Parts: sequence; C-alpha cells; structure tokens
Amino acid sequence: METLEIRTGSREEMIDITGQVRTLLRKNGWKNGALLLYCPHTTGAITVNEGADPSVVRDITVNMRKLVPLHGDYKHLEGNSDAHIKTSMFGPDQMLIIEDGDIMLGTWQRIFFCEFDGPRNRKLWAQFMSS
Repeated sequence: METLEIRTGSREEMIDITGQVRTLLRKNGWKNGALLLYCPHTTGAITVNEGADPSVVRDITVNMRKLVPLHGDYKHLEGNSDAHIKTSMFGPDQMLIIEDGDIMLGTWQRIFFCEFDGPRNRKLWAQFMSS
C-alpha cells in the first residue's frame, strides 16, 4: 500500500489528483490490474468526473452547498455535519482499471479528491491489485 499526501486550501474544494496517481503508477511500475484509492477521513471523498471544463467542478461544489447546507437541522456538535453527509454521498473510494501502466479514464474524466471540511492535510491510501 502507498499513501498520497494532499493539502487542501479551503473548506470545500475538488482537487484534481490524476497526475499524482499517474506518478504513483510509474514510481511503482504498476502495469496491469486495478488500483483502489481509499480516503480514511470522514469528511473527504474521491470521485471521477469531468476535468476539462473547470465550471463542472464549480457547479458540483456550488450545488452540493445548496443540497446540503452548512447550517441545517444537525445535532452533531462539531459543526461539520454537512461535510459528513456530502462525504457519504460521494463515497470514500474509487476502483480504477490500470492497463499498460496508465489509468483507464474516459476522454474528459479526471480523479478528484473532494474536501468538505478543510483546509486540512489529508491522506489517500492506494492499493494496487495486479491481474
């Protein structure tokens, strides 16, 4: 298992980590199989979505704030219930197909770390399973 370190800069953001994941593949010589990316934080998530047009990330972030507002009918005392709910909606992991040493992504797809309670130092665990 490998660990990726991510530093987030704001309370909510989606950080494109595709390049970091590709670097990890090259560094370890991982060629064919599957890569599990797992976020061990209850207020951070992983998703795959469009990375070509930055307004997609903006639209996701802005509309998640509307769907799950910062201040709502929450009992959790830390004041970050919205972050926990958003994380549950996105999920803590992504399984990616690796072929010939690269991630099999669609033309516009990128891998994003989703921060919902930052800024923070985050970790992502990466486990490669060869075929």
